[in-house]
Amino acid sequence: MKLRSSGREAEKIEPQMAPMIDVVFQLLIFFMLTLNIVEPEGDFNINMPITNSAEPSDEPDIFPDIKVRLVANEDGTLNTIRLGQVNLGNGPNVFAGLNHEILKIIGKPGNPITKDMEVEIESDYNLHYEYTLKAVSACTGRLDSSGKHIIRYIEKIKFAPPVGGNSAGS
Repeated sequence: MKLRSSGREAEKIEPQMAPMIDVVFQLLIFFMLTLNIVEPEGDFNINMPITNSAEPSDEPDIFPDIKVRLVANEDGTLNTIRLGQVNLGNGPNVFAGLNHEILKIIGKPGNPITKDMEVEIESDYNLHYEYTLKAVSACTGRLDSSGKHIIRYIEKIKFAPPVGGNSAGS
């Protein structure tokens, strides 16, 4: 049995481009909308100690550490801040006072000498963390008058072990 040809050539099957373009645009929009743009919370440049070693280092201390002590009340609120032996007190402007005292110690912001200076923050065990973060912010610098740029005071912040409270081995 012989099949007759109708005189037409075999049709080419081509994929339709319009639905493919629609799918590509939908995927593009999906990925654009699900992208998480994360803003940095804060640039603290904190160097945490590797070990809890009490051995003195071989490097001479040209600039002694600036010691900041945060004393807590029994409920975890801030009682007082001490900068070295100076009692800065507490209150709504205590962190601005700490910032001002740090500025008096370093002289002027951006001074190349300050790159080797460190602030050691020591706090009570039960102190709420927000006070520690405010102390870190006060020691590292301040915002300029426009509120957009950070004027750096001291880059290196280290933490002393907390005073009081439960020890990890108990």
